[in-house]
Amino acid sequence: METRELRYFVAVAEERHFGRAAERLGIAQPPLSRAIQQLERRVGARLLERTSREVRLTGAGAVLLAEGRAALDAVDAAERRTRRAAGGGPELVLVAKAGASEELLAKILAAYAAEPGAVEVDVQLCGPGQQERLLRDGRADVALLHRPFDSTAGFDTEDLATEGQSLFLPAGHPLSTRSRLRLADVADMPLPRWPGPDGTYADGPGPQVRDTMQLRQLVSLGRATAVLPDSARHGLADDIVAVPVVDAPRVTTVVAWPPHSRSRAVADLVRCAARS
Repeated sequence: METRELRYFVAVAEERHFGRAAERLGIAQPPLSRAIQQLERRVGARLLERTSREVRLTGAGAVLLAEGRAALDAVDAAERRTRRAAGGGPELVLVAKAGASEELLAKILAAYAAEPGAVEVDVQLCGPGQQERLLRDGRADVALLHRPFDSTAGFDTEDLATEGQSLFLPAGHPLSTRSRLRLADVADMPLPRWPGPDGTYADGPGPQVRDTMQLRQLVSLGRATAVLPDSARHGLADDIVAVPVVDAPRVTTVVAWPPHSRSRAVADLVRCAARS
């Protein structure tokens, strides 16, 4: 199976249309159709159901879409890491969500810096849900992820810490004097809307937010409330109150890395993270 065929198939499967897929790939539609037919002959299965209006995935096609994305991510990751190594860039890239697990991240970096043979670590802070993608496509070597919000499927992981969640709200809010809350207490509140994997926001009454720092400012201004992991209390301003939500799902922070990694730097950093 050729990488080119996989890229063509993924484009058609995601666009659900040969014309749009061809435009996205920058090729004519006839060679795209022939490539998909060749791929179907190669795997011995029908991958797409074609109608005059749309293209639908078969059961086999759905499997290949998931596996194909993973395979292409691995190929792209290998190329990016190789180019980075050849170009003399940072030897280890760690990605984490901005504003999350700040104390834990600082402890990990301090512990690793004290290791004999520690290499340069480039820390990249990103928006919600972006760490997973950066790790999969090779732009990062290791990541801090948070279950149940982030998927750890396909990664090797080590659990680092598990914590509860609290409602963050402006001081003076009617609920700010409570010692504890339940999810039912916040069910009618317009909670913030985070971007999805494609960068778009779902419809809803709450404000659109890009990161935790932006959200903290909105809470401080009385424009938002939010249920966040307890570690977000770190560096909290006096005008924001955090009240525990006792029945909110617990959040586990994990360090994640590609299962095929043979990097000593990754192994050393993971070991330091597990001890922090």
